[in-house]
Amino acid sequence: MSYTVVIEKGETSYGAYVPDLPGCVAVAETTEEVEFLIKEAIQFHLEMLQDEIPTPASTPNEPLTKEA
Repeated sequence: MSYTVVIEKGETSYGAYVPDLPGCVAVAETTEEVEFLIKEAIQFHLEMLQDEIPTPASTPNEPLTKEA
């Protein structure tokens, strides 16, 4: 299953979040680093959800990059 990731450029860093997974976020100094961290965050988030509630369905969207 794949999820849409939104990456936003801030003044000093990049932030990423997953609209379908509330609270699943990452922040890093480079796009490469934030992409790596958000992939780890998604994996961890889904592992935690498996024990508590059903895994949310993904929304069929393309990955987005938004510049500030």
